[in-house]
Amino acid sequence: MILAGCTFVALVATGPGTDSGWNKAATIGVGAFCALVLWRLGQVRATVTPEHLTVHNILFTRHLEWAEVVSVRFGPGDPWVRLDLSDGKALAVMGIQRADGARRSEREAARLAALVAALGEAHED
Repeated sequence: MILAGCTFVALVATGPGTDSGWNKAATIGVGAFCALVLWRLGQVRATVTPEHLTVHNILFTRHLEWAEVVSVRFGPGDPWVRLDLSDGKALAVMGIQRADGARRSEREAARLAALVAALGEAHED
């Protein structure tokens, strides 16, 4: 809708400076950029399979083997869940965030922690 709206404005707007091709292209470009950002925000999630965890954040997607995930943290002031990884780094899981509601986000964090305990580094075959 944003891209369609910006394209419409670029094509039908009249007034000083609106006849420039650069102006029209910039308006459509802003709409395309906004649409891309909103699309990526809508793609934020964590996908779980028995073999791995895939974290889709705004800028990147990361595939993790369960053995790479050491623990799940979601403190009272944290905006989203963080995974402690076996390489010593932490990874934000923006798909589970406090803004979605305290009870729901804490329930999802606990569910992810249970999956890490069952399938993660400490899991024995």
